[in-house]
Amino acid sequence: MILQEMANSASQWSRADGPEAEIVFSCRVRLARNLEGFTFPPWAHDSVLKDVSDKVLNAVKRSHYLKNSRLIKMSELSSTERRFLLERHLISPEFSSGGPHRFLITEKREMISLMVNEEDHLRLQSILSGLQLMDAWRLTDKIDDELEQNLDYAFLPQWGYLTSCPTNTGTGMRASCMLHLPALAVTHKIDELMKNISKLGLVARGLYGEGTKSQGDFFQISNQVTLGSREEEVVDHVESVTRQVVGQEKKARDILLRRDGIQLRDQMGRAYGTLVSAYLLRSEEAISLLSKLRLGVSLNLFPQLNVQVLNELFFMITPAQLQVKEGKEMAPLDRDELRAKVIRQRLGELK
Repeated sequence: MILQEMANSASQWSRADGPEAEIVFSCRVRLARNLEGFTFPPWAHDSVLKDVSDKVLNAVKRSHYLKNSRLIKMSELSSTERRFLLERHLISPEFSSGGPHRFLITEKREMISLMVNEEDHLRLQSILSGLQLMDAWRLTDKIDDELEQNLDYAFLPQWGYLTSCPTNTGTGMRASCMLHLPALAVTHKIDELMKNISKLGLVARGLYGEGTKSQGDFFQISNQVTLGSREEEVVDHVESVTRQVVGQEKKARDILLRRDGIQLRDQMGRAYGTLVSAYLLRSEEAISLLSKLRLGVSLNLFPQLNVQVLNELFFMITPAQLQVKEGKEMAPLDRDELRAKVIRQRLGELK
C-alpha cells in the first residue's frame, strides 16, 4: 500500500526547482553512523541487529523531522519492491538485497530518508533539487544532531565517527551531485573530465551510485575522502567542482548549438518523434531518448515541454516503478509496451 502510494507521485527533489536544475538533477548528503557497543551490521547476529533497530526506531519517533515518516520493513518486500526503492534513490544497491531487521524510513516528500542496518547501523540522507549541496548538508546535520540526543554514536576524537568501511571513517559523510552532461558526452570530453575530477580528490559514479554505470549521460560526483576535513570544507569543495563542471557543460551546449545546430535539432526531433509514437520501448532506449529530449528542452527547442516533466518520466518508466504501480509482476515485453504508453500519454498531454 505504501509503495503504491509512492508510485503515484514523484519525489519532491525531482521537481527541477533548485538552482542550475537543468544540469544538476539533484544533490545529496549521506551520513554513516554506528551505535557504541554494537557489532557493525556485516558481522552482527540477528539479535544485535534487532536491538539496534529497536533503539533507532525509538529515536526516530522522537524526531521532529522523521516522526511522521513512512516505515518500511525490508524483509517484507519482494525483490521488485526493493528494486523500486533503489530506482527512487532511497536505498543503496547493497540494501536492496533485503535481510532481517532492516528498515527504511522516509518522509513523504522523499527528501529525507534513513536506512537502518545497512553496511552501518544508520545511513541518513537528504536529497534536494538542483545545486543546493550546502543546504542539504545543513538539513542532514540538524537531523543527525536530533537523533544523537537519543543515540550513543561510536566516535573517537582522533578518528571521528567509526564506520564499517574504513574509507567512511571520520566525518562518515558522502556529498554528491547528480549531473546531466549530454553535451560533454557527445563532444567526447567526459573521459578527460573524469580524470580531472579524480585529481581533485573526487570520484564519478553511475546513476545509482557506487558500482553502477552511467545511463542517459547522468553522472554522480562525490567526495572520496572522509577523514581529516571538516564537513563544510568537503561540501564546499564538491559544490565548487560541480559549478566548474556545470560551466563546462553550458559551454559545450553553446558550442554544439552554434556548430551543429541543424544536426542537434534533427537528433532532438527524432528522439521526440520516437517517444510520442513508439509502442515498445526498452528501459535503456527510453532513458537515452529522454536524455536527448532533456537537452533539447534546456536549449529551448521544445517550448511546450519543461525539465520537470522529463525528470518525472525518468522515475515513472523504470522496470520496478511500472510493476509496483500496476500491482503485479510483468514480463519484459509487457513492461516495454506499458513504458511506451506512459511516455506517449504524458508527452501527448503537453502538445
